[in-house]
Amino acid sequence: MRAAVLTDYTAPPHVAERDEPTGGDGRAIVELRAAALNPADLAIASGKFPAGSPPLPYVPGIEGLGTVVSSRRFGAGTRVWASGRGLGVASDGTFAERFAAADDVLVEVPEGVGDELAAALGVVGLAAWMPLSWLVPVQAGESVLVLGATGAVGSIAVQTAKILGAGRVVGAGRNEARLRRAQELGADAVVALDGDDLQGRLAASFDGAPPTLIFDALWGPAVEAAAAVAAPGARIAHVGQSAGPAATLASAHVRGKQLRIHGYSNFTVPQDALAQGYGELLGHAAAGKISIRTETFALDRIAEAWALQQRGPDAKLVVVA
Repeated sequence: MRAAVLTDYTAPPHVAERDEPTGGDGRAIVELRAAALNPADLAIASGKFPAGSPPLPYVPGIEGLGTVVSSRRFGAGTRVWASGRGLGVASDGTFAERFAAADDVLVEVPEGVGDELAAALGVVGLAAWMPLSWLVPVQAGESVLVLGATGAVGSIAVQTAKILGAGRVVGAGRNEARLRRAQELGADAVVALDGDDLQGRLAASFDGAPPTLIFDALWGPAVEAAAAVAAPGARIAHVGQSAGPAATLASAHVRGKQLRIHGYSNFTVPQDALAQGYGELLGHAAAGKISIRTETFALDRIAEAWALQQRGPDAKLVVVA
């Protein structure tokens, strides 16, 4: 079968023939229809991923959507999404005509949502939905600050906060065009991270009612400023480090305000909770309440998609077989 194969940690994958995956012993076989390309795929393919990388050569792809070929849980032809249990991290991933995945990570995809949208809302959608609905649930009417609202995860977080009943939602990011997009998606105000007095501008954006919940996909200087303007008792859902791996938080802010910092990763969420969250997310997508821009690449164009992901795309990249 055709697959995107990585043979060098310093080069993008290329399409080559690969042996058919083997099912049985708790593993299902899925025929690929669409798979989102994620920053984690590139990190794993660098050979320096903290959780390790599969030995070369291997097929990247930590998530994928397709139809069941064989499974002990679902009938042939059932449309499912899969991620987890080492898929694309400890074993071959999804960027192939067919892939094997642990049977217990398969989630049935409901009707009403197309392949590309359902695939695009997998890992990144859950990284926004689960922190705000499961880890530190949005409270009705509260003020929410989304750091990184211009990225794929952050743009979904803006929409999620509104769906879950937030009062005022402020999005912060660096790209002006994407900040305007965040407002189109429901942000009541936006703040550019570049420029002087970020702390003052963040505070002003909340009209005197400081944020009680901060969704942080950035870390670094942005979360330092956010902690300074946060309300007493505010919760910080930390989901990413796009602005850097380190942040210096003032003890007076953390202790004096009794701030609570909650780390989040899809990898650490129980499978049943992820499955429920994915179903909820797609339900809102089917109702037109959650959207994400996508750009589609055929499997033969994997190297092109890979290069675009490295540069920073304006849309969520989806690979189709």
